[in-house]
Amino acid sequence: MRQVLTFLAAGVCAAALAGAAQAADVSVKRIDCGTPQAPTAVNQRFSDTYSYGDLKLQFVYSCYLVKHDDQYLLWDTGHAMTTPNVAPKVSIVDQIAQANVKPEQINFVGISHYHADHTGQVGSFPKATLLIGKGDWDAITSPKPAEGVNFKPFENWISGGGTVQPQPLDKDVFGDGSVMMLYTPGHTPGHHSLLVKTGSGNFLITGDAVHFRENYDSDGVPSFNYDRAQTIASIERLKKIAATFNATVVIQHDARDVDKLPAVTAK
Repeated sequence: MRQVLTFLAAGVCAAALAGAAQAADVSVKRIDCGTPQAPTAVNQRFSDTYSYGDLKLQFVYSCYLVKHDDQYLLWDTGHAMTTPNVAPKVSIVDQIAQANVKPEQINFVGISHYHADHTGQVGSFPKATLLIGKGDWDAITSPKPAEGVNFKPFENWISGGGTVQPQPLDKDVFGDGSVMMLYTPGHTPGHHSLLVKTGSGNFLITGDAVHFRENYDSDGVPSFNYDRAQTIASIERLKKIAATFNATVVIQHDARDVDKLPAVTAK
């Protein structure tokens, strides 16, 4: 019996070591996806309880490149290069090229939601599998997409030219729990956020579940959100996930969060 237990214990240890040896090399870097506009008064539009008084904040437009061994996920694609006033100075394609990554190497493009400042350059990655919330995909493919649903950049996938996987709930992108799309509806019907677990720490990238730190801290709901109750529930879910995984919260539009992750162009 003792020999059996010893054998089993050795097997468990060997399996654990094998699992550790097989752990994927995961990293995440920030991409500049738009030129910051002037500080914006946030009280009127970003709190339906008018909680922010005279607060003005600098908004930024951030996307992210996640590397998982030799595979890549691009999270959001920012403004189109033709967008007046806030277009990026350098395209995503040119930025990832500085990290020796070509568009055809992007395996997945994950879209947090259908708004133009998150979808503008998705057409530059036609070979990538598109991951997007089912509620947002249904809105994009509607016979008459509603105002604010930026459907045109998705023509490659709408026409069947590319692979799309609409996500009704969470999505384990690479199948090992290291990169999770999280269902966080409210801003839009199919909104998702992203949890990335790396060797140097865990990061929770919010999409537009929140727009800035004060939104996150006070469960603030913008007046233009799709569903108020879902928004609050999603923010609370993000807080619990951040606590569970000791994750650094990265708010994509908050200029104060830019330096939490290195730029994709950093050596």
